[in-house]
Amino acid sequence: MDAPKGHPDAVVRPAQAEQAIRIERLAPLDASLAEFIDYHWFVGWQTPQPHDQRVVPRPHIHLAAEHGRLLVHGISREPFVRTLTGTGHTLGASFHAGGFRPFLRRSVGSVSGSVTPAGDLLGADDRATAADILAADEVRVLVEAAESDHAMHRAEELAAQASMSLRSLQRLFTEYVGVGPKWVVSRFRILDAAAAAHTGDPVDWAELATALGFSDQAHLTRAFTSVVGTPPATYQREA
Repeated sequence: MDAPKGHPDAVVRPAQAEQAIRIERLAPLDASLAEFIDYHWFVGWQTPQPHDQRVVPRPHIHLAAEHGRLLVHGISREPFVRTLTGTGHTLGASFHAGGFRPFLRRSVGSVSGSVTPAGDLLGADDRATAADILAADEVRVLVEAAESDHAMHRAEELAAQASMSLRSLQRLFTEYVGVGPKWVVSRFRILDAAAAAHTGDPVDWAELATALGFSDQAHLTRAFTSVVGTPPATYQREA
């Protein structure tokens, strides 16, 4: 499969953008879609202050999951500016020039300069699909956050980052991950302890236990042993 093309230079002031947003581009996984879609994209942001992001429009129609809908972004002759605040994300697909015409089944000039729910254009309810897309990717981002933030110790911290209640986060994880956020956070901290053991360097296990959010070294030892089978100090000597 060819690498996604995209056009990174379309992002205005990229150095500033990198401070607030993260952009990923992926080639279509389904070869049958590659004829129509140039690439799939993800945009995530985390900015306490409003961030105005300008993008140079290209001759591509985009289908994006945002605000609970799948929105068709027709080609605009005007500058595209989006104000981003707080934490959020959106996913979409960038169609090749002419690639959206077989789905719209009429002139794509009819959607130029507009942003329209796909359901209104294609005659199907897009809400359920948009909800699934957004929720699934939100979970992916949250799991990645739990993995990379070694100072995260409790599910409540992850819920605060997601701007939702702990109960809502638990339902989301049960539905899309299969286990609760408490288990996910705890498991990554156990993996952090295993990583420390694998370095071969001396480890102050009491200090590491505190850093990883365990009440004391005994707490870390019990949790680690239940997963790995031996206490961390013993595991380090053996490994």
